[in-house]
Amino acid sequence: MTIKTGAAALTLAAMTLVAPPVVAQEDQQPTIAEAISGGKASIAFRYRLENVNDDNPSLVEDTANASTLRLRMNYRSGSYRNWTAFGEFDYVAEVLLRDFNSLSGSSPPRNDYPVVADAKGPDLNQLYVDYDPSENTKLRIGRQRITLDNLRFIGNVGWRQNPQTYDGLSLNMKAGGNTEFKYAYITTVRRIFGNDVPAGRHDADIHLLNATVNLSDEWNVTPYYYYIDNEDVAAFSTGTFGVRATGNVAVGESKLALAGEFANQTDVANNPVSYDASYFHASATLTMTNALSLGLDWESLGGDQNVGGSAFRTPMATLHAFNGWADKFLATPDAGLNDLFLTVKYKAGAWNLTGVYHDFSAEDGSGDWGTEFDLSAGRSFGDRYGLLFKAAFYDADQFAFDTRKFWVMLTGSY
Repeated sequence: MTIKTGAAALTLAAMTLVAPPVVAQEDQQPTIAEAISGGKASIAFRYRLENVNDDNPSLVEDTANASTLRLRMNYRSGSYRNWTAFGEFDYVAEVLLRDFNSLSGSSPPRNDYPVVADAKGPDLNQLYVDYDPSENTKLRIGRQRITLDNLRFIGNVGWRQNPQTYDGLSLNMKAGGNTEFKYAYITTVRRIFGNDVPAGRHDADIHLLNATVNLSDEWNVTPYYYYIDNEDVAAFSTGTFGVRATGNVAVGESKLALAGEFANQTDVANNPVSYDASYFHASATLTMTNALSLGLDWESLGGDQNVGGSAFRTPMATLHAFNGWADKFLATPDAGLNDLFLTVKYKAGAWNLTGVYHDFSAEDGSGDWGTEFDLSAGRSFGDRYGLLFKAAFYDADQFAFDTRKFWVMLTGSY
């Protein structure tokens, strides 16, 4: 059975599993008009000022300034025989400052600046229908946001103004009270670069399988397999099998959160490089009080310094959340990447403060990739507004160049 034939069979099985129940009293069901009129609309904005200073000598300009405003409008209908519909529209505008390379078809002079990957313009971010025959089953069909686990492999890139979404279907099912099964079939990846450049859309044949088993109230394990056949970027075609375990241990009055993960990745479909790479992640976070927590993590993405394109890769991840906010490791170096990092979080009144220190090195060989220090301070105002200050300081060694980034962000929702 081919992958696409299997997709059709799985889709048919999903539709069979969630087939509509018999309605005994049809006249008690809301009409379509009532479902539409009973829906809910909302609006939100996010303004961000981003400054980047990159010491890369190949850049004509070493400093970029981006001032962008995202307006988001969405609507969710009421339920009609367990079906609901949802639509979300974004518009990103440049406000006054536009000295940056958005990677979205900017005119040549703007390509001289460091990258701030926020594409301007309109985007139909999501448009899907949900079918919920019970509290244990949900089928979603259409353009949607898909996030799995900690977003290391499958994410929505929510930090950027134009997030990543997917065209396809997803099925979530709970069984036996302790197991949740997730499956998604994706035909198109709608990337953060907008609709004006080929990089903004990748046609694909993608199957995502993920199951979480709750071993107890404190511990669970998640095996997964992600098959990605990217028809536009062959190097992104990968098959990844892994398992993730998380749990909590009481340490006196404190709580120790533990996580461990292992994955193996190989080339699939049209990938031009034959390779086999591994991924490891170990994490321990101690919450000592309601205000203070300390975390120590080690993450390793395998590579081969002698074979280009053979490193472990995560092209569908929310990459900004990993390996430093300066975004120097969006693509894994050929020699791989080891990232040892310490995280400190503290709540001071209404403010949430975070500091992270990274030490980067090659997974294969003795390469030193540098260090990074990240800082953030954020708070909310009432139920509608939020303010965030954020900074990243990357100190290069044998990889890339010194980079500093600063952000100010204001959000609101209604």
